[in-house]
Amino acid sequence: MKKPILALILLFGLSSLSGATGIALRDNPPDHHVVVKGDTLWGIAGTFLKEPWRWPEIWKMNRQQIKNPHRIYPGDMIVLDTRNGSPELRLIRGQGTTKLSPRIRAEQTEAAAIPSIPPAEIGPFLSKPLVVEEGALEQAPYIIGTDESRVVLGAGNSAYVQTILEGGPLHWYIYRPGKALIDPDTGITLGYEAIYLGDAKVLRYGAPATVEITKSNQEINVGDRLVEAKEEAASAYAPHAPDHAVNGRIASAYGGVAEVGSGSIVTLNRGRRDGLEIGHVLALYRHGRDVTPNENDKASPEIVKLPDERYGLAFVFRVFDKLSYALVMQTTRPVHVLDDVHTP
Repeated sequence: MKKPILALILLFGLSSLSGATGIALRDNPPDHHVVVKGDTLWGIAGTFLKEPWRWPEIWKMNRQQIKNPHRIYPGDMIVLDTRNGSPELRLIRGQGTTKLSPRIRAEQTEAAAIPSIPPAEIGPFLSKPLVVEEGALEQAPYIIGTDESRVVLGAGNSAYVQTILEGGPLHWYIYRPGKALIDPDTGITLGYEAIYLGDAKVLRYGAPATVEITKSNQEINVGDRLVEAKEEAASAYAPHAPDHAVNGRIASAYGGVAEVGSGSIVTLNRGRRDGLEIGHVLALYRHGRDVTPNENDKASPEIVKLPDERYGLAFVFRVFDKLSYALVMQTTRPVHVLDDVHTP
């Protein structure tokens, strides 16, 4: 790369989370990458690194920068610099930047910045479905009757809700309590999945209130619950490994199936109380089963545990107190419910 370009390179972070020793670059990585619309932090990291979760190390990010990284926009150039003997990524802002500082250009908006992982994959899971504590939906307003005594409600129908007082939210999501989410290790109920049914808009506040069903994914019935509609923006947390040991299991896969693949959503039996945070990358392992090599030895059969086999990675994108949602980023075999997750 020409020296005039290197002179424009901006250091993305100043203090190191940990040493960059041992970082494995991809075979013949490019010396730079120009960011385009549709890129993700994970994808760009994978352009340079064999281990994308080590992105913060090669950026020289400190802990605060991991949780609130500088935004990267289409048109920016990311440069791989190996002049000091260890790989380091640096940033050149796109056309129109004249002042050399890692600030966000005034004309850029947060929404235009590239996300950590594909937003289309996780968008519906940022606000729905919910993981709720036992009894949480029991406190939510519920449908007590239907217009014209309808048995089933859908988009365009009206319904009467127990109580939504003047000044309350205008837009609501409609849920039905779903299955219990059980910790595979302890058998304890960690929470419940709330099944998203549709959207509603208040037509008249009061006790009862009147709402219009504006969207329906499933049939809506008397007794279904309403939760205020709040959209959460996809966080741009940098992909990174936990700085502590995480040992968990896949408690369920969305849709109630026992086997999923890359791009699927799984629920982990670890959450905020266990130190998980958005952006954590965890390795997926198939739990080694116990076998009896000498089944003919009835007196003292030897039991041997087969090794746990690592086969993929998952990115944590939404964290509850006792549970988390993770997106399966890459895998060499099907992902099974009850598989293990560990710090990579």
